[in-house]
Amino acid sequence: MADPIGTPSIAEGSTFADLAASRRAWIGGVLKPWAQRARRDDLLLAEQEWTDIAGKVDPEKTLWAWAWGRFPALVHGDHGIDEASAVTIRLNDGRVFSGYPNGRKSPRGQLVLYGRIGPETYGDLGPFSIDDVASVEKDDEA
Repeated sequence: MADPIGTPSIAEGSTFADLAASRRAWIGGVLKPWAQRARRDDLLLAEQEWTDIAGKVDPEKTLWAWAWGRFPALVHGDHGIDEASAVTIRLNDGRVFSGYPNGRKSPRGQLVLYGRIGPETYGDLGPFSIDDVASVEKDDEA
């Protein structure tokens, strides 16, 4: 049985293994899906309390990797932004940008691409807020 916020309850006489399994289930069934839908402002608030919420884990490898996971073409598994594949992003306002994601320059829900900025010039594009990105597709021709 779960309480109103989705935290599974632990029955009397449960073992530590039961407790650990319950925690993993909550992280996978509540926390990760929340991060995949949350707005950047809420993600920034969660980041401040992340060790209390998620345990001793790096927010870049969990919270932000999960948040970017809402765009599967942009991430590699649960490891975060995939820098090896070019992508095309469409923003909510209809603008489109193509390039290679730069994970190092894309902290805390801001995405930076390395792509064409002029006829014969390449450089950084963005940063683009996770809230402004409507879609991401892999693009072999960035």
